[in-house]
Amino acid sequence: MEIYKNYPQEPDNTRLKKIAQSRLGLTVDFLPISEMPPPGPKPFFSLLDQSLSVELRKQIGRPFWIDTVGRSALVEIRIQLDDKVMRVFARRSAAYASNSEAFLMWMVGTSLVLLTVAILFLRNQIRPILRLADAAESFGKGREAPDFRPRGAREVRRAAQAFIEMKQRIERSIEQRTAMLAGVSHDLRTVLTRFKLELALLGDAPELEALKKDVDEMTRMLEAYLAFARGDTGEQSAPTDMADFLDELKIDAERNGHRSNVTFHGYPIVTVKPAAFKRCLGNLVSNAARFADTISITGHRDHRWLTVTVDDDGPGIPATMREEVFKPFLRLDDARNQDQGGTGLGLAIARDIARSHGGDITLGDSPLGGLRARVRVPV
Repeated sequence: MEIYKNYPQEPDNTRLKKIAQSRLGLTVDFLPISEMPPPGPKPFFSLLDQSLSVELRKQIGRPFWIDTVGRSALVEIRIQLDDKVMRVFARRSAAYASNSEAFLMWMVGTSLVLLTVAILFLRNQIRPILRLADAAESFGKGREAPDFRPRGAREVRRAAQAFIEMKQRIERSIEQRTAMLAGVSHDLRTVLTRFKLELALLGDAPELEALKKDVDEMTRMLEAYLAFARGDTGEQSAPTDMADFLDELKIDAERNGHRSNVTFHGYPIVTVKPAAFKRCLGNLVSNAARFADTISITGHRDHRWLTVTVDDDGPGIPATMREEVFKPFLRLDDARNQDQGGTGLGLAIARDIARSHGGDITLGDSPLGGLRARVRVPV
């Protein structure tokens, strides 16, 4: 434009066209003065149009028209002069916007696309792993996972199938043990019932009282052994009102002449095996009632755990023996687990039930001066 305005030109502008072609790689010709064509369609990614338009507007200050769509390999620019319209064709490769904004936009856009694909893929792969973890956690708590089946990648399906087979083997083993215990229980109870019947037929002689007490003691011991061996098999978990649960334990303790109080905090409905969990807490309360006058039962439930503490004012258990007393048949000589006439299985049964629910029992010092038993199970 500067050469055209300031220097003489041939009628057909041959020298100007040659300079433009040889020096700048542009094809230039001139059209009669006319109106600019209407704006053409904009490309989907119009960064080139925007950058080129801004630069032309800053440099020439005249009406112009750009077409970056019509010919894929060329960019056409028309500029209105005083007496003519200059038309310029440039290769698209020579008319790009080289700036950091374009690079950053491409980088960010590509990263977002890849991140979205990666998140969707990982979510699709992680979901079966989370379902497997939930099924394993439910089985560890003694609950069923009826809708679980292998899904996801081949490795995840293989792990899920291995879990299902392991679960089936454990259930078969439990069923076999339960059947065996049922048979043993039936046979031993039959013998004990025969003993009781024969003793009843012999009358009420004073020399038979000791024998009757031995038979009753043997019956209690048998029931305790079978309860420990049986565990909580066969019982299904169900929503249970823990506040009412603890109130029943309080009433039982008061019925036996002990002062007791119950406090519960939080939402009371918890999914447990009702009979087994009642046996667990009942063993702790009866253990406290055997050696103490005052019993305090406290329950607390949050979004993850149910915690029940049983405090008493009895003699307690030495700190060095608080793990030992959970061993089956262990009875301390000078402490509360001496268990007159008992079997030494109460705490062992209670911990076995708590652990079958995915929790545990710990012993500590009570604010009342005796022993604190703390049961903690996931909700």
